[in-house]
Amino acid sequence: MRNTMKLSIIIVAVIISVTAFIVEYMNKSLSDELLKEKSEQEKVEKFAGKMKPKVEERLHKRDAHKFIKTITFEKDVTINPMGDITIDGYINNKPEKYGFSASLQYRAKKIGSMSYDPELSYRFKDWDKFKDEPELKENYLKRLSEKEREQYLKDIGEKE
Repeated sequence: MRNTMKLSIIIVAVIISVTAFIVEYMNKSLSDELLKEKSEQEKVEKFAGKMKPKVEERLHKRDAHKFIKTITFEKDVTINPMGDITIDGYINNKPEKYGFSASLQYRAKKIGSMSYDPELSYRFKDWDKFKDEPELKENYLKRLSEKEREQYLKDIGEKE
């Protein structure tokens, strides 16, 4: 009976020790993975920070009418399923109207693509390229309210 009690105590002690070891190992693995994720995110954010001036440069190149007064980047930097880094932002303190998104390619160290909210895209439109098709601009202006039309013409420098 005494031997059975000792054996039971030893078995319980071994089970507790093994369980503690497994828990410690799992905690360390999770910690290592979180550190890796954190360092990966830090690397991505650092790369995005280096690329922001290039994104600004590309925006200014698209700005045929010198519409851009300010460029603001959002804080979140994400990695999309394809592995590209995405940074978002907006122009002239109007995130609801003049937003943009830049897809950055880490390995190639370049801007992959950029997308713009429709209103921002129209601010970038160089109507001089459509001199042979003036109805395109007229059709666009007709769809705007009077207030929006006035603002658009101011934004592209055709009205004071």
